[in-house]
Amino acid sequence: MPAVLFFSMLLGAICSQGQAMSREEKSRLRNQVVEMFDHAYQNYMDHAYPADELMPLTCRGRVRGLEPSRGDIDDALGKFSLTLIDTLDTLVLLNKTTEFEAAVRRVLSDVRLDNDIVVSVFETNIRVLGGLLGGHSMAVMLKEGGQHMQWYQDELLHMAKDLGLRLLPAFNTSSGLPYPRVNLKHGVRGPETRTGTETDTCTACAGTIILEFAALSRFTGDPVFEAHARRAMDFLWEKRQRNSNLVGTTINIHSGEWVRRDSGVGAGIDSYYEYLLKAYILLGDDLFLQRFNIHYASIMKYISQPPLLLDVHIHKPLLPARTWMDSLLAFFPGLQVLKGDIRPAIETHEMLYQVTKKHNFLPEAFTTDFRVHWAQHPLRPEFAESTYFLYKATGDPYYLEAGRTILDNLNRFARVPCGFAAMKDVRTGSHEDRMDSFFLAEMFKYLFLLFADSEDLPFDVEDYVFTTEAHLLPLSLSTAPHASSIPSNRTSEEELDDSNFDWTCPNTRLLFPDPAFPRNLREPIRSAVDKSCPRPAPYREPGMGRPPLRAQDFMANNPEHLELLRRMGVSLIHLKDGRVQLVQHATQAVSAVAAEDGVRFMQEMMELSSQQQKEQLPPRAIQIVSHPFFGRVVLTAGPAQFGTDLSKSSTGVRGFVTVAEPYSGCTEITNAEYVQGHIALLQRGQCMFAEKARHVQKAGAIGGIVIDDNEGSSSDTAPLFQMAGDGRNTDDVTLPLLFLFHKEGNILLEALKEYREVEVLLSDKARDRGVDVQEAEEDCLTEATTPTSFEPVGQSQISTMELDELAPEEVTPAQEEDSPVDEDTSPAEEVRPPEEEAGPTEAEADSAQPKEERDSEKREEPEGDTDSSSQSVDELLADWREDLEAFQQMEKDEL
Repeated sequence: MPAVLFFSMLLGAICSQGQAMSREEKSRLRNQVVEMFDHAYQNYMDHAYPADELMPLTCRGRVRGLEPSRGDIDDALGKFSLTLIDTLDTLVLLNKTTEFEAAVRRVLSDVRLDNDIVVSVFETNIRVLGGLLGGHSMAVMLKEGGQHMQWYQDELLHMAKDLGLRLLPAFNTSSGLPYPRVNLKHGVRGPETRTGTETDTCTACAGTIILEFAALSRFTGDPVFEAHARRAMDFLWEKRQRNSNLVGTTINIHSGEWVRRDSGVGAGIDSYYEYLLKAYILLGDDLFLQRFNIHYASIMKYISQPPLLLDVHIHKPLLPARTWMDSLLAFFPGLQVLKGDIRPAIETHEMLYQVTKKHNFLPEAFTTDFRVHWAQHPLRPEFAESTYFLYKATGDPYYLEAGRTILDNLNRFARVPCGFAAMKDVRTGSHEDRMDSFFLAEMFKYLFLLFADSEDLPFDVEDYVFTTEAHLLPLSLSTAPHASSIPSNRTSEEELDDSNFDWTCPNTRLLFPDPAFPRNLREPIRSAVDKSCPRPAPYREPGMGRPPLRAQDFMANNPEHLELLRRMGVSLIHLKDGRVQLVQHATQAVSAVAAEDGVRFMQEMMELSSQQQKEQLPPRAIQIVSHPFFGRVVLTAGPAQFGTDLSKSSTGVRGFVTVAEPYSGCTEITNAEYVQGHIALLQRGQCMFAEKARHVQKAGAIGGIVIDDNEGSSSDTAPLFQMAGDGRNTDDVTLPLLFLFHKEGNILLEALKEYREVEVLLSDKARDRGVDVQEAEEDCLTEATTPTSFEPVGQSQISTMELDELAPEEVTPAQEEDSPVDEDTSPAEEVRPPEEEAGPTEAEADSAQPKEERDSEKREEPEGDTDSSSQSVDELLADWREDLEAFQQMEKDEL
């Protein structure tokens, strides 16, 4: 069967009852895609090159070793101008031939591949090797056209072979599976490599090599690359679970044992399935199609629950492995289009589209009832990819509207003066100082192709196969003369069985004789997503028994309460991270009855902690809307369990900020004439949150922002913080009160010091940043965000009450002897002795990424706060730590 036949189905067939988009509108959107690409690419070249990636908030390049480590994410960076190489074939597709020629010359003159640096084999293969091969394919095509690149003599191919040889040492294992990392200069053996000790790799990491390595072999005539890639694919196939025909997520590269036995089509496995099918398309080897079809049948039997795709256990495939999905599975409808299975592709894509419309972007992970599980969105292109393939297969203008939604959301929420910034939290609109190379390599390719007509393209894309990074490899490689020199890997048990083949591609006209058919598939899915909502917290029976001191009444700054605790054998331990821990020693109680009271008190404290976790409120946003920020600075804030509910306000609360005097807000405000009609800035500590709110409200404030006094605290590393009441009725507090950690608060304080008049919007999420955008972009303003993740590993979200001490701490109940407990949440209040220095938060201590201190420059503090150190706005903007451990695990499998 000719390999190109698989692509013939993409020529599309039908129109739905939706109104067709005019050619003029498609042209306008296509031009908009080009303008957006120019904005991203030019800012990379102006502010980042030759660095690997652009940091769009601080308008500079990300150089590995100079920025704080982000853990495994940084393994994609090899000091080889990653974004430029990844973008080469995009330039040609977007008709930017002159820019392409200049970019190729830059790569040839500036890029070195022999750096003493450890990189991901997977990422370097798909991004750099794939980028060089895609660039070579484009250069050859242009040279054959006779007008451009006449000087080209396969220089990019020579670089690709050099890189391929540097990756080959990673395959020196008994299984043939590659090590996950390799040193570009020293390989994997020896102490100077700083790698080679790993034992595990993800399935996609080992199974996403064949396209690039086979293309390199067939371009150069050296079969060694394809042979190694085939050996890895063969080993993964042999290690599949024979009953379910599924593969796990992580495998031991030496023994072949599955380390993680969950199986899905998202992170860790996704592109393995993609490369089985595309290896058949590119290379014409029936063996890859047979394997893909066997896997696909199992996917549809066990994992696919239209419109959901849920992970299962490979040994017990009827048992779900988790109740959430990750955004990387958004590629799968596009793969189903190539397979020819259009109906489930439409259904899953529609589910993803509705989730996108609920949150503006696909959250990095979301639950089966479509709530946010991981809130990040690093501008992934997979949904745009599937949108393009479905439009090509169906011709349904509905998918053009889906593409328009992608464009609009990118411009409204991700566009910044120096490029496009990843979303740290889709719920609040906060940004991350990150623009990955795949954004330029993939997103703009698929969006341009979606809105382009054939006459808009410089070549016929049907003559190429897209790699997982959307690099273009010519289908003519299947007929390369040396292909026959590759030894057959077919075993006796793998004699071709026609029952495992779909020999012909379906005709979409016959599939969908009714133009309304796709719409009828989408409608119930749209309704299911629209009607989904968070489940109410289950009812909790009130605790039995009434000890002399109730947990809900406890105040850590009350001497009488502390004495009662002592009599019950309960003591307070001050932790280095600013919390206090409650510990009970039953033998230290004054009597047996007091010891029983202590047990009941600790049980109540734990119940109260659990209850507050169930009463979690979503994060809020503080958006700086005045000049020169124009709404582009979004700080993620913790809510209060009292005062104005911003989620019920369509406009939020907008006003200028001013520092309250006293800064603690614990006594009557002395600068009421300045606070009136403003949003008051307050320091955490010395009294209850509700008391602060009452004082600034009495002074005429329209809102309040409490800034943490625990120096170094950040929403990057700490769970969402909620401010509880003071144990009394707080209905009298009618203004909104929000909480900022120390780093985020300093952003606001530095802006106030520099610009004097700073206007902010307090709301449930960031509003459109549409104020004088062009003017702001001309100045390439520095932008700050407060990235945060609300799914911390091993920690519950914190809801605390602030107490009469210099700075509050979390109260953590723990018991010894009777019932040992080690809770992370603070059920009631916090306290820290004045003389005690605040240490790092627990999240920082546990983080897999060591924090690098940057500057020690001091800032002038507001009155009442002379102990904290600070940095300039620009320095603060550069000081973010990117991801928590849970999110890192997913990115370790695959970016």
